[in-house]
Amino acid sequence: MRARRIMPNLRVADIEAAKGFYTDFLGLTTEEFNMGWVARYTSPETGARVQLLTRDAAAAEDAVISIHTDDVEGAYEQAQRLGYEIVHPLTTEEWGVHRFLVRAPDGNVVNIVHHTD
Repeated sequence: MRARRIMPNLRVADIEAAKGFYTDFLGLTTEEFNMGWVARYTSPETGARVQLLTRDAAAAEDAVISIHTDDVEGAYEQAQRLGYEIVHPLTTEEWGVHRFLVRAPDGNVVNIVHHTD
């Protein structure tokens, strides 16, 4: 698998309450999206990004990072072949991503994703 971008997913209790720190203090002033349960903030000057996550709307567990790839199907097959635990099966989600969640050997859950739009 080839990672195009790695995005940290920070667990927060309330996105609206938390976003001021990330936007005002850290300068991640562009809200790329906000779905209520997950939101992404970016620095327009540097491109630095972070996602804030209250809980995953479709999966039973939350991912600590999102790995963006062009070949999510190949990554899914490789994860299965290597015997990694699939936490959420390969799915096209209603919000426009094709993804699966896999547990790393250290226990962290990783979201492997491709944006379909």
